[in-house]
Amino acid sequence: MCDTAVVVRPGRVLFAKNSDRDPNEAQLLEWQPRRVFAPGATLRCTWLEIPQAGETHAVLLSRPFWMWGAEMGANEHGLVIGNEAVFTRQPYEKTGLTGMDLLRLALERAATAEAAVDVITQLLEGVGQGGGCGHERRGFTYHNSFLIADPTGAFVLETAGRRWAAERVSGARTISNGLTLEPLASDESDRLRTWAAAARRRRHCTQARAARAEDAADMMALLRDHGGERVRWSWLNGALGAPCAHAGGLVVNTQTTASWVSELSPRAVRHWATGTAAPCTSVFKPVAVEAPLELGAAPTDRDDGASLWWRHERWHRAALRDEARWLPHFREERDALEALWLARPPRPAAAFAEAGALVEAWTKRAAGAGPDRRPVWARRYWRERDRRAARASNSDSAAGRVPRREP
Repeated sequence: MCDTAVVVRPGRVLFAKNSDRDPNEAQLLEWQPRRVFAPGATLRCTWLEIPQAGETHAVLLSRPFWMWGAEMGANEHGLVIGNEAVFTRQPYEKTGLTGMDLLRLALERAATAEAAVDVITQLLEGVGQGGGCGHERRGFTYHNSFLIADPTGAFVLETAGRRWAAERVSGARTISNGLTLEPLASDESDRLRTWAAAARRRRHCTQARAARAEDAADMMALLRDHGGERVRWSWLNGALGAPCAHAGGLVVNTQTTASWVSELSPRAVRHWATGTAAPCTSVFKPVAVEAPLELGAAPTDRDDGASLWWRHERWHRAALRDEARWLPHFREERDALEALWLARPPRPAAAFAEAGALVEAWTKRAAGAGPDRRPVWARRYWRERDRRAARASNSDSAAGRVPRREP
């Protein structure tokens, strides 16, 4: 489950996305340069092989560690895309291009939002979408919707099997795991699964916030929204009732594993990414397609104690045990730092280093965080995720002592 928002104003476009996936499904930032390919070259996507384009654009991707495709990203031309799972009445194919594959292919092959719509719809009609999209349940699959933006405008693109509908965006527009474009929505929506995903509730929240958004800081706040002052837990789907999603339900579970904000205009393009889970506990750092960073080893679904994503998890998982105590504890420092960066962005490498030092400090403060105040079903869910990730106890994890376990 995810939430994506775009705001089209005269002369500029704002974009934001939370990528919600399984809690241990680490996500990484990955840079790929512009490339030229020989005629007849092929490309292996997540589940199948397709003809390669003659030339691909440079891209920056935020992608789950195990798949070829990406949840969100940007290319050298200022094109940005985010996708959403949608549940429809159309059959789900056992193999095909995943929504994440389609997103990456559009970034690599299109220079504008309109061209990206064409790339995705041609692949959808010619190859089709399908294949497993889940990490814990690899067979879990869905269809997709997309928000596609460039410095001059944006489009919503929604799909059901090989059917699709697109609409140019005017003003604020958000998508949240449910079809919205007619007649596709009335014809194809799986209403029960859309309801279980709390799609309409979250979209109501994001749409209201996006309508008021004036800058990147507002879009970051949109992604951090819990629907109130505190995280609201449901036995059905954990804390999925607001954009900043936290897993811990008995039926549906999803966790925000990475977040992204972009400011686009014909004069300048700026991107901000967390590279870590839970935007409520993360810092948005400046990133650029043309400025690749060495961020260390790529994470997996095991706590390595060293990668960017898992270092942050030590803080995130300690803080969420008692978020009413710990989130206000660091919010003032985080907001002050981001305000400075938004006014005058530092070099990305310096920003990641400074943010990393702050996360280490917050982790030490939260060591031995005390009682877990989440509902009993949420506590049980997270204990199992920690076990699967081979995570140490809170105190050991905070100190960086993680037990070794073969993958």
